[in-house]
Amino acid sequence: MAKHYYDPMLCTCSQENPMTMGITAVLTEEIDAELLKEAAQELRERFAYFYVRAKIEDNDIVVVPNPLPMTVRNTWAPIELASKEANYHLAAIKYEGNRICLEMNHTLSDGAGVSPFFKSLLFVYLSKKTGVSFPVQGFRLPGSEVPGSETGDPFAAVDTDSVQGPLYEKKPTADFYRLPSRNGEADHIYYLKLPENAVMKYCKENDGSPNVLLAVLISRAIRRVDPESEKTVTVSVAIDHKAMLGNCENYRMFANAYELDFPKERQLDDIMKSCTLTRGQLMLQAQPENSAWYIKTRKMGFEKMKAMPLQMKLDMLPKAASAVRWTASVSYVNSRSFGPLDPYIKELYCLAEVRSIDVMCEIACINNSFFVAFAQCNSSRELFEALLCELEQAGVPFELMRDEQYHLSGLRYEDL
Repeated sequence: MAKHYYDPMLCTCSQENPMTMGITAVLTEEIDAELLKEAAQELRERFAYFYVRAKIEDNDIVVVPNPLPMTVRNTWAPIELASKEANYHLAAIKYEGNRICLEMNHTLSDGAGVSPFFKSLLFVYLSKKTGVSFPVQGFRLPGSEVPGSETGDPFAAVDTDSVQGPLYEKKPTADFYRLPSRNGEADHIYYLKLPENAVMKYCKENDGSPNVLLAVLISRAIRRVDPESEKTVTVSVAIDHKAMLGNCENYRMFANAYELDFPKERQLDDIMKSCTLTRGQLMLQAQPENSAWYIKTRKMGFEKMKAMPLQMKLDMLPKAASAVRWTASVSYVNSRSFGPLDPYIKELYCLAEVRSIDVMCEIACINNSFFVAFAQCNSSRELFEALLCELEQAGVPFELMRDEQYHLSGLRYEDL
């Protein structure tokens, strides 16, 4: 079994449920392959915890150091992580033209944890590419010290044992709205650019925030597309327990999701009222005490799994992790700026799988623009067009940067 409850729990992943996440940037110039490979290799020193492979050890699948180079591929086509084609790594880099993407197994880290690696990758690469000596403040670079708080227990100072229960616990909605099934259709993704000033002005005027606003507008778009449905639209909003409990720099994944309900009887015509109610739902769940309870239950679950045979874990846990729980998800990774690198970055997107949800909405912000990755489990444009109508009605300008079939890299354990 993994040594600590905060270690990556790879037994929750499978070929059917790879749990892949990613970050994509569009740069101002085309990618230089050799310089990118050099940058990826140099970062091994600073981010050794991402240069790992999977191995069966002590009745579990754990991560161990991987001496092989992380793959850097000139293609947007997916590969399978943990396999020979990925040099057995649980992360891989790909590029095409001026687009670059880091894909990683989600159990290794979350968006907040992997962002520093991606920033450092661009720092080292652009330093080589441009010859500019960028200011190093705010970057984790080769040769810099890795603090124990970054790789150790994020919650060592939190007294989870004294926590008796959450302040508020929302019961999951069982019969929620699902997108119409279109068997055989590929997942699809749309990339949007929204002006930061327009979004924040609208949020200020309507008691919202970027993630709350998108949750409301997606729900309105679903009602616009299917006004006859009586089912509750459920939207998960990502929460970072590290941030809630005071350790933001730790790379390990302690993201979770809080659930917002939009029942048919709740009128969404009044945007301000809808945003206020939605923020209220979110604030009830996003409390430090609730995060402490989550950590306590994670610890208890870890202890129970120690006695579980590996094959039982591999049979049960991936199915539980991939069960569809919500209509849509909204995640807002706090990026804001890559400092001196900003002039070299045209677009920035975060990515996640469309598996335990039908609609994925990931939000990033850089260079005074919000960049929204909107993916769904079929190729119909109907819901996306409805979302554009909602943005237009709200007076928020938008620009469709591109749309394409959506294929994150998968997972196939080899030679464990």
